[in-house]
Amino acid sequence: MLDATIEAFFNERKDAWLKKNLKASMEEHEIREQEQACDAVFALKNWLPNAAKRARQISLASHPCTFSHPSARKNKNGYVSSVIAKADRVADGFLRSGNVQVEIDALGNAAALDVYKFLTLVMADGRTLLEHLQQDSELANNLLARGEGNADELKNGFLDMVVIKDEAITSSKVKQVYFPVATAEQGYHLLSTLSHSGHMFELRQRLDRLRFSDETKAARELRRNNQFSDVGYQEIYNLTTIGYGGTKPQNISVLNNQNAGRAHLLLSTPPELAPRAVRLPTRNFFGDVLYPRQLQQTFEAFHRLLNANYNNLNIRNARDYRIQEYLDQLILKMWQVRSAFTEQPKARPEHLVGYQKQWLFPEYGAERTTDVPWLTTLVEDAARHFIFSYQNIAGKSAIQLGDTELDAFARIIEQNKEALL
Repeated sequence: MLDATIEAFFNERKDAWLKKNLKASMEEHEIREQEQACDAVFALKNWLPNAAKRARQISLASHPCTFSHPSARKNKNGYVSSVIAKADRVADGFLRSGNVQVEIDALGNAAALDVYKFLTLVMADGRTLLEHLQQDSELANNLLARGEGNADELKNGFLDMVVIKDEAITSSKVKQVYFPVATAEQGYHLLSTLSHSGHMFELRQRLDRLRFSDETKAARELRRNNQFSDVGYQEIYNLTTIGYGGTKPQNISVLNNQNAGRAHLLLSTPPELAPRAVRLPTRNFFGDVLYPRQLQQTFEAFHRLLNANYNNLNIRNARDYRIQEYLDQLILKMWQVRSAFTEQPKARPEHLVGYQKQWLFPEYGAERTTDVPWLTTLVEDAARHFIFSYQNIAGKSAIQLGDTELDAFARIIEQNKEALL
């Protein structure tokens, strides 16, 4: 007794054959003649030998050459040998053969695709008919015994579809890459770039499930009606659909025919980079972020105050005002850096000065109080950087400032220490 899947396969083809050949104007005896002819065509003793001969017209391949050019498989310049990539699954993060379970594709004469479908039928035990033939199972032997001719010849004919020869032949119709190698005798390797159709159509099926599943449609309808849903959905934008084979997708491959010759391409463009408003410090906030040129006008005005021939309250207030301008810029950059670190939780420079990590990293926000010991160090570094920046802008004409001025500037900055927390 045949497996139910095999019986369903032949019943389906008989129905299609009769639908094509029966006419409404036929007499009853003509209809019976057509039915008898149909039974003869699909009788196992006749169909199996015919299918075994046609099986060699189909070749299994993981990377069919026909996606590069429909005539690449067989043309006047020869043919491209079939390739079945075999690779082990490894958690290396790459989308490659072996890491994604996909169907093996097949290419060849479109008129012999029924043989491919026959051999890939899944039997009741979960194995395909092809696997039964390769393993010489009882089911396979009983099936071959129903065909005319030698059972071994029928089996070898069917297995021709999966025979991979040792030869490696390419075609001028396939894109070629000449890859130099170190061996002087060889000079280079000739690489042929082929499409992995299994990956390509697995991507399409996953995208279609993501976009058009019943769950996604229901969630999308709830959103359209402004209703709550505890299940979200995803949208994939900027997809491109590419076609293979035109009106005859079966001439490219089996998987291409099953997917109507359409595959989806994800958007692949360089990232759009925007310049940062502030550079993140790597070693020292003052040297990496707070540049003297940012406050050039402030330091030039401060230099003029130092060169004034008199010293009164207005001069001292003006001096304090310039220090306050510097402090305002420091606080602005501080908040910009904190915001950038908040948006990039993994961007944590290891070599940043110790106390500046507590001052700038958002995770230390709750620990910043006016009595923290590092606040005094921060105030002193800010005053010291003010003097350094002034000398950098003023150059050779800069007035040398000592510890007295450093302490005075630090006292002014310390009056605003709450703003630094």
